[in-house]
Amino acid sequence: MAYLSDIEIAQACKMQPITEIAKKLNITEDDIELYGKYKAKIDITKLKDVKRKGKLVLVTAITPTPAGEGKTTTTIGLSDALNAIGKNSIVAMREPSLGPVFGIKGGAAGGGYAQVVPMEDINLHFTGDLHAIGAANNLLAAMIDNHIYQGNELQINTRAITWKRCVDMNDRQLRVVIDGLGKKVNGVKRGDGFDITVASEIMAIFCMASSISDLKDRLSKIVVGYNFDGKPVTAGQLGAVGALTALLKDAIKPNLVQTLEGNPAFVHGGPFANIAHGCNSVIATDTALKLADYCITEAGFGADLGAEKFLDIKCRASNLTPSAVVMVATVRALKMHGGVQKADLGAENLTALKEGLPNLLRHVSNITEVYKLPCVVAINRFPTDTDDEINLVISECEKLGVKAVLSTVWADGGNGAIELANEVVKLCDAKNDFTFSYDVNLSIKEKLQAIVTKIYRGVGVAFTKDAEKDLETLTQNGYDKLPVCVAKTQYSFSDDAKKIGAPEGFTVTVRKLKISAGAGFIVALTGNIMTMPGLPKVPSATKIDVSDDGIITGLF
Repeated sequence: MAYLSDIEIAQACKMQPITEIAKKLNITEDDIELYGKYKAKIDITKLKDVKRKGKLVLVTAITPTPAGEGKTTTTIGLSDALNAIGKNSIVAMREPSLGPVFGIKGGAAGGGYAQVVPMEDINLHFTGDLHAIGAANNLLAAMIDNHIYQGNELQINTRAITWKRCVDMNDRQLRVVIDGLGKKVNGVKRGDGFDITVASEIMAIFCMASSISDLKDRLSKIVVGYNFDGKPVTAGQLGAVGALTALLKDAIKPNLVQTLEGNPAFVHGGPFANIAHGCNSVIATDTALKLADYCITEAGFGADLGAEKFLDIKCRASNLTPSAVVMVATVRALKMHGGVQKADLGAENLTALKEGLPNLLRHVSNITEVYKLPCVVAINRFPTDTDDEINLVISECEKLGVKAVLSTVWADGGNGAIELANEVVKLCDAKNDFTFSYDVNLSIKEKLQAIVTKIYRGVGVAFTKDAEKDLETLTQNGYDKLPVCVAKTQYSFSDDAKKIGAPEGFTVTVRKLKISAGAGFIVALTGNIMTMPGLPKVPSATKIDVSDDGIITGLF
């Protein structure tokens, strides 16, 4: 049987004018800014005095594998299902980065019959938010070097500049560069480098800011480097805040689009989940909670990265309390965690499934026992899954007191998540005792120890000499009471991608600590995590084309 590709399904959808989608939220045409017929930005100033009324549902997942989990697809399908059973629901998602779109990972607009549209626009230039963030990042970089060239009044140490330029593309050639070459008029020669735009702190700030004034305050706190006395130099000291805000003033408004089933969706902001906090913007989430009874949102990668950062960083900073958590899993991925190769996943293998299940169960127990939140497991069913395999997952979840339900949203859209939607409504009506995994007033080492032992279930944290120096600098400059954002591989609870399943007895090594003062957290870099990815041997870009009548093909 031949299946339609995601883009073919999306292109066959008859979209409603975005003004009609806005009407479903009681938003008039005067309160939106149109970006063509099917996209719009919402004027958040009209909602500043409206109180949150909705219930927040977080969709997260097991540790990712090459078999795929379907977290974004489930997020969209669940929101469609809630609307189908008569609830008023909005999905709030991240914007895709061009790097993964043209690289290997693909886009982030869902899949099958659970997508947000216009799919091509969302995965490409969309409303220009990422371009605005890149421009702001690079304006600040230019102002740093110009300040040094013009006399360096702030005594910035060129060997201690931490701010990099950025581009929204996977380009390994730009990771480490030397610039300012040639005559004196070309600037000061120094080591430099590029991050991908979604790894820029401005992206993280963009997604943590609650208003224009909060955005300006956060931008002013950006540490661009250190002076010769070892003191931090900020964007505020460079006088950059007003201009950076001007570049971002339109981008900060949330983007309204629709699902394939004509339900409202916000797609806004997209920080990397294994480098930054991996959540859509606070403003989009807040707006959804003001306009709907349910806001269905997702966090990046597995729950040890995405959910931990969503709960410990985003919820803490923006006073959000989730009502329920959906944990997405597939039998295929669990069998991979049990040692099965991707080519062999179609065959029933209860032994491998049993060996892989501890990965799911650890994530679930973290949600219910550490964060004390109600949780339901969504089994994203594939045609090759057998009833015995499905029943094994259901029974093991029952032992933890958590219900597992089947989801077929890829094939059936919202109708494939009706049971899941009913369970979510039930959980949202129950009382929960949400708490964080650590006290923010602990030392940096103690916070990292809490994350590693409580969430990853490792035995502790080790620090390299460089990380120890960073620790001392951050503490001396008063940054030690901020939350911690761990940058590590998404493929393991540990910092070693090869340790799949539910490893134990490991130590996480922190090789560097850096401050994201504007975003409001400390980044702890582990393993070989890079802030500028590279393209694979055969990039997805080689498969994309456009016909004479402007129809894009090959985009998933």
